[in-house]
Amino acid sequence: MSIEGTMPAHLSILDLALIPAGGAASEAYAGSVALAQKAEDLGYLRVWYAEHHNIPSIASSATSVLIAHVAAHTKRIRLGAGGIMLPNHAPLVIAEQFGMLATLHPGRIDLGLGRAPGTDQITLRALRISPGEADNFPSDVLELQGYLGDETRIAGVDATPGKGTHVPLYILGSSLFGAQLAARLGLPYGFASHFAPDALEEAVHVYRRDFRPSAQLDAPYVIAGLNVLAADTGGEAGAQLVSVQRARVRAVLGRGHSWTDQEADAVLESRAGLAVKNMTRYAAVGVASEVRAYVEHFVQIARADEVMTVHVAPTVQARLRSIELLASVIAPVP
Repeated sequence: MSIEGTMPAHLSILDLALIPAGGAASEAYAGSVALAQKAEDLGYLRVWYAEHHNIPSIASSATSVLIAHVAAHTKRIRLGAGGIMLPNHAPLVIAEQFGMLATLHPGRIDLGLGRAPGTDQITLRALRISPGEADNFPSDVLELQGYLGDETRIAGVDATPGKGTHVPLYILGSSLFGAQLAARLGLPYGFASHFAPDALEEAVHVYRRDFRPSAQLDAPYVIAGLNVLAADTGGEAGAQLVSVQRARVRAVLGRGHSWTDQEADAVLESRAGLAVKNMTRYAAVGVASEVRAYVEHFVQIARADEVMTVHVAPTVQARLRSIELLASVIAPVP
């Protein structure tokens, strides 16, 4: 049974659809369904999935398909993209995909948008995407917004389905660019502080200072990402953090090389490893009471209306326990 907490933010989850070591993508999808069902039962606001490509440990590349699968196995919880990397796609195609999701699951679908490719330069070429596509992100957001609204911005072209669904848009980022764009368009802003923490406070300040009300949103709304490793003992949570940092060494620095734990630990003590450690600068790690205290502290730092928690424990059962422990000490606000 959840108890009332003092944290003023909503609680949500970013699910990375992690493929277990030596496992298959099908296991990741089963885990994502279980996580969303548990989050729904516990009262979390939403679960989002991110578009990544050519990362062996992440299975959410076809993000809209995964959302549809999870939506079919849940009843109430909001689901969405956190986010779709819009430079990889034609806005019309994304409007059709998310218009279809919103038609099948009314009132449950969100669309977070990022301008990064979600992959490396080699994979970007495999996607047939020019690096310069990111320069069109602001105009692409407006075009997409028109397709999902009542009046298209491209004469003679409508999204079917999509038109009139008004799927809510969110601008995602880890720099001042996204903050400025979200403020100018009057859209909610999500900061990726769970892996790119450096500009969090400045970006939130710029967004809140420059926000202009819009048809979608009349006041600024900040979502901030936070790693959470809640466990029954501090030792267990600490071991999970070490495992996460080793995994990030392998993902960020070790492509094409099978790192042992000892090698990964050695890298973590190097200058390059410090950058990997910095990715988890904002992390609530420990037993439930310790995690609660950190989350409340983080809300103040981030000036967040909503905390997008990222439960990155190595196993599905550990992630389920983490979201359960967090909800037990900070009642999610519906």
